Amino acid sequence: MNSIFHRTSIRKYQNREVEREKIVRMLRAAMAAPSACNQQPWEYYVVTNRQMIEQLSQSSPYAGCAKAAPVVFVACYRVECIVPDYAQIDLSASVENLLLEADAEGLGAVWMGVAPREERMEAVAELLGLPKQLKVFAMIACGYPAEEKEQQDRYEESRVHYVE
Repeated sequence: MNSIFHRTSIRKYQNREVEREKIVRMLRAAMAAPSACNQQPWEYYVVTNRQMIEQLSQSSPYAGCAKAAPVVFVACYRVECIVPDYAQIDLSASVENLLLEADAEGLGAVWMGVAPREERMEAVAELLGLPKQLKVFAMIACGYPAEEKEQQDRYEESRVHYVE
């Protein structure tokens, strides 16, 4: 649970590669997420190619920080799944797991939303040459942090309602 209370959005990275073992552990964590009817609609593209990362960083007005990241995960979902209306919700849980594992690995990461903006989803899909049965959900820039941030305490008792 330490990562839950430590994780922050990191947008600045050291010029240092992320080890393949750490990438695999983050993906294992992502794919351990719950999903509706256990449909597991996720597929991940792991981008380390500098030219492609540069292009991805220009695909959205909020993706500029990806430019310096040594790795960018592109979280996608299959449109043909058991309950397609829940695929993006499933991907939210998956991406959160990936972010928490990144923190546990000593890495920093930031979730860059792509869905539900169709123009952004299509731009990223086109850059990666994705098959039509996949839709882009989000990009996650990741690397060794070149900044330190303290997580805010976001607990607000006034937003908790007990029904007893």
